[in-house]
Amino acid sequence: MSAIHLAEQLQAELLQADPRVEKARLLLQEALADHSSRLTEVRSPIESRRVTYSEILQEFSRYRGGALFFPYLGSGLGNGALVELADGSVKYDLITGIGVHLFGHSDPGLMDSSLNAALQDTVMQGNLQQNIDSARLCREFVHLASESGAPLAHCFLSTSGATANENALKILFQKKQPADRMLAFSNCFSGRTLATSQLTDRAKNRVGLPTVMAVDYIPFYDATSSEESTKQTLARLSEHLERYPGQYAGMIMELIQGEGGYYSAPPSFFAALCELLRQHQVPIWFDEIQTFGRTTRPFAFQHLELDQFADAVTVGKMTQVCATLFRDELTPQPGLISQTFTGATSSILAALSILDRLQNGNFFGPNGRLMQIHERFTQHFERLHQQSPDRISGPWGLGGMVAFTVLDGSASQSKAFLDALYEAGVLAFSAGANPTRIRMLPPFGAITNEQIDEVCEIIENVLGKMTL
Repeated sequence: MSAIHLAEQLQAELLQADPRVEKARLLLQEALADHSSRLTEVRSPIESRRVTYSEILQEFSRYRGGALFFPYLGSGLGNGALVELADGSVKYDLITGIGVHLFGHSDPGLMDSSLNAALQDTVMQGNLQQNIDSARLCREFVHLASESGAPLAHCFLSTSGATANENALKILFQKKQPADRMLAFSNCFSGRTLATSQLTDRAKNRVGLPTVMAVDYIPFYDATSSEESTKQTLARLSEHLERYPGQYAGMIMELIQGEGGYYSAPPSFFAALCELLRQHQVPIWFDEIQTFGRTTRPFAFQHLELDQFADAVTVGKMTQVCATLFRDELTPQPGLISQTFTGATSSILAALSILDRLQNGNFFGPNGRLMQIHERFTQHFERLHQQSPDRISGPWGLGGMVAFTVLDGSASQSKAFLDALYEAGVLAFSAGANPTRIRMLPPFGAITNEQIDEVCEIIENVLGKMTL
């Protein structure tokens, strides 16, 4: 910018560089650091706030038509892995909005990007009006996704992972028309919209909804019988392909099943399926809404060396703005995907900041921070299992995705554990069924080793009080 003559600069650039803005920015950062730094440990609620807090929760539940999973209402302030609630309590956030807040709470860098967004002309960007930041973000997504050979050339931004998945569905159906079926793994989760709830292998999510497309499921990998599992899955896939030739618009693949319980598979399993799908000209769609940024590479398909098979890829959660990436051959006809909102300006600038920090923060690789975090949790859980094998098993997952099973793995005992853990000062969540697993998506950009140790100590204490 210094090489551009003052008269050639945009007024928006001059506003961002205005000394008054810089002074205000520094003052706000100082204030944030001052108050955030006082949140250093788990705390109980402030007694005088309990009644009001409970009343607000009840009112909120009434307005939304159902109770919250946890009695959680944030105050608006936190400190990395710690978050302050409106009742004055402070807890460790190990689920981060189901993988959204990778830098935790009150991150100074994201506050800075939000301040930049507040100075821009619109709150939301969309179909007819997108600022230059949207173009930069699309370029970053495509660059990251194609850096090791994936033929992904295009990117369409959206406000949610479900919408990103909806867009992928429409692109595939249009490309493969008149195909009207989809393939998916058993136990998969793709969203809760009318269409994505059809893909999701969870019947309770579709109660009362009309069927909008046919979905055929194939079994996911079973680590207890690797070779046989792969054979069975290939056989089921072949059966579907032969029964409905030319009728599949694509297959969606969660490379690590998130809501399903953090199950994964080796590269050979996915490669064998992808090769068979290629033979039948069925497009391959990697759903990375939850896995993006949580393995040894930015994308799980890169971690598993499946780049060549990526026809469409969806990302979301930690990126704040979600996206549908696709190869050139899948470019949709005009009008198929178009949204009034593709993202808030604050979310778009936050996404740019996050992608930059992900690439330059030593998070990836076999010895990166993500794998270090997973290994530290693994050591704790293995120790706890040795001490009390009937109380905890696991862990499962990879990198920034951690899961374990408590007691008999029933839904009721898992919920009881989560509630007790919440009261003790740690937020986690559930995944899967038979067994239900306790899952954590820690804020790997903020959590320290000492905090991991403290969280696991709290888990140990809660487990010790559970009735077998």
